[in-house]
Amino acid sequence: MMLRIMTTTCAMAMMASTAMAEYTLHVIHTNDLHSRIEPINRFDSTCNAEDNAAGECFGGIARVITKINELREELAGENVILLDAGDQYQGSLMYTTYKGDVEAEFMELIGYDVMAVGNHEFDDGDEGLRKLTDAVSFPVISGNIDVSSSNILAGQVDNHVVLEVGGERIGIISALAVDTAETSSPSDAVIFTPETESLAADVAALEADGVTKIIALNHVGVTKDMVIAESVAGIDAVVGGHSHTLFSNTEEGAMAYPTMVGDVPVVQAYAYSKYIGHLTLVFDDSGNLTSATGDTILLDASVAEDEAAVARVAELAGPIEEMKTRIVAEAADVITGDREVCRAMECPMGNLVADAMLDRVKDQGIQIAIQNGGGLRATIDAGEVTMGEVLSVLPFQNTLSTFEVTGADIVAALENGVGQIEEGAGRFPQVAGMSFAVDAAAAPGARVSDVMVGGAPIDLAATYGVVSNNYVRNGGDGYSMFEDAMNAYDYGPDLADVTAEYLAANAPYQPYTDGRITMR
Repeated sequence: MMLRIMTTTCAMAMMASTAMAEYTLHVIHTNDLHSRIEPINRFDSTCNAEDNAAGECFGGIARVITKINELREELAGENVILLDAGDQYQGSLMYTTYKGDVEAEFMELIGYDVMAVGNHEFDDGDEGLRKLTDAVSFPVISGNIDVSSSNILAGQVDNHVVLEVGGERIGIISALAVDTAETSSPSDAVIFTPETESLAADVAALEADGVTKIIALNHVGVTKDMVIAESVAGIDAVVGGHSHTLFSNTEEGAMAYPTMVGDVPVVQAYAYSKYIGHLTLVFDDSGNLTSATGDTILLDASVAEDEAAVARVAELAGPIEEMKTRIVAEAADVITGDREVCRAMECPMGNLVADAMLDRVKDQGIQIAIQNGGGLRATIDAGEVTMGEVLSVLPFQNTLSTFEVTGADIVAALENGVGQIEEGAGRFPQVAGMSFAVDAAAAPGARVSDVMVGGAPIDLAATYGVVSNNYVRNGGDGYSMFEDAMNAYDYGPDLADVTAEYLAANAPYQPYTDGRITMR
């Protein structure tokens, strides 16, 4: 009897020891805020004051601050880290006006622990990213970019970082999409390594240093994150960005939060400050992940806006308020510019912008317009259209570019444009003056057929006049066939101004699709 009692007592002591050895880590995370410093409407564009007062808006940095503070208070005494998976830059007049100062100011105020480099952090070159790293005290990391040859970025971006949290060492590794040279503007001094290769090397380095808990904070998109979770041993969780994917256990059509790839949880929190993610990880005393739970949190009107942040945002918005609120046109209906549509098929916003481009240069012998779907960043709702709304759609300050290429080059451009539909890539071509068919099930490079220009089959040997934006004309989004175009002129008017003027000339504008792109 005594032996039995002692055995039971020992077992209970072992169970207590095991329970005490468990380690719980709360990972609060954001991604792809894209300069949505002010609240957004249901179309992800900047929300006006009246709608925000009526409780119809979401997000904005003041709600982000409130919710993060609430979570920290709820989790007081527990192990908490705050991560951002990149793309704080680009997408609103706050970025257009202040070029990163505002995003850095609020990230520093919030107190992030680590940020991953996003592709849009390079939109103003290496200098733009350096501006961010100089302004914040937390590490900005990316393991698969070598910046040692850049006289601007050398020493500014670490491969990985180790956080000391509750007596445990947490390794944070990171990878940036390798096509960033096509989607943004890093200098040639920034050298990319394949994502899985660099992440595996960073895991090995951390494990050699005795770190047993490792999180991949990536900006590569959900498809690549799933591959990484499956193929890179030693990663305990993947916190992602870039693809603006909604993970949720309550919203219809969302991916489960977390989505498990084997034993590895993968999460993301949509974009534009609309959600915050909260992932709870439990590890045993050997550093093995035993549980992963959580969800995204919708920042709707039920989340109060931090008063100090509201006042600061109003101060920052003052100089741009007049331009933002200037009414330029009227829309008869919603002009859909959602990325899920404009990166996969003909969309109303794509038709508007392509039509506007072609209309502006029609007296120059230009026959075709091509606009990359990734350059369209928002939807415009019905009713009065402000310049701020137009700039939310077209925030990149791209200019019109005109040039000449052969029909064969145009077909190659279309094949490039539809070559990554399944990844939601921004290169998808919205067009005017032409039509074509797409077989998305075919192999990339052999998806396009029935290309018509001006109602006639395209002549591969003929020369055509094309209008696009300067980013695409100079090879952005994989359009390398345009880099050596004939008679290229990249310094036309701003694309947002062209679109606003076209809207005004056709007010009330009636959005439409007409079958210029046929999906088979």
